[in-house]
Amino acid sequence: MPRQLREGQRAELYVIDVRSGEATLRFTSNQLLFEAPNWSPDGRSLVINGDGGLFRIGVDSGGLEEIDLDGIAPINNDHVLSPDGGTAYVSSDDGHIYAVPMEGGATRRVTNDNGEGFRHYLHGVSPDGLTLAYIGLEIDEAGVATTNVYTIPTAGGADSHVTDDAFHDDGSEFSPDGEWIYFNSERGSTAAGHAQLFRIPVAGGEPEQLTHDERVNWFPHVSPDGRSIAYVSFPPGTEGHPADLDVIVRLKDETGAIRDLAAVFGGQGTMNVPSWDPAGERIAIVAYPLAG
Repeated sequence: MPRQLREGQRAELYVIDVRSGEATLRFTSNQLLFEAPNWSPDGRSLVINGDGGLFRIGVDSGGLEEIDLDGIAPINNDHVLSPDGGTAYVSSDDGHIYAVPMEGGATRRVTNDNGEGFRHYLHGVSPDGLTLAYIGLEIDEAGVATTNVYTIPTAGGADSHVTDDAFHDDGSEFSPDGEWIYFNSERGSTAAGHAQLFRIPVAGGEPEQLTHDERVNWFPHVSPDGRSIAYVSFPPGTEGHPADLDVIVRLKDETGAIRDLAAVFGGQGTMNVPSWDPAGERIAIVAYPLAG
């Protein structure tokens, strides 16, 4: 069941200048709970999900245009665009990832049947457009959930483990040079509710921790020049990435300095997926303020 707005709540789409911090309200709705902006490679539009569907909206003007999903099950907020902008890769509520032509046509399932208790949550596409990075969630017979970082060819094919352990991982996304996968994880934590940011070579290896603070840090998005990471920072002790919390959108630069870009009421849906503009000057986020 797709998320719905609470009584008196609205969804607000903002574009933020990362240098000045100036936020521009682009679109708002008190009817549709939309989430997770992607920026098109040509810089002209944003792509969001809402009510199980996928929508496009101009960066500067225009309303929502629904993208034909060709009858697949409702999608969630895990979606990315191919480097040429012609395909949206989406995670469906049936647990699989699909390739959706942006201008209409037949969708194609990318992922394999990995068992009834296995689900695929998409977060990244490689710069050459040939590989997807996703989180595989596997629930065993005892009901224990395990998450790991995987890759799979966009054309379909064998899954590859990038991590293979019991730590909770999420938000896997490629670096602009295609050499690394950035993700958030509770590895290194002594208790649930203290996720930090990491990166790991695409071929696997030892993860490198990138943030070390008391807050709970999710969804690292690397700038096109590879010099900055935008991410969502939850209050200390937050388990998972819930909705309707006071969160901070932060920017970590190549020197290691961290600064706040925006404080919003949101969390889940605010910035789950790659949301930098192609010039690396702006990001797009969603806030969910309540009336009053």
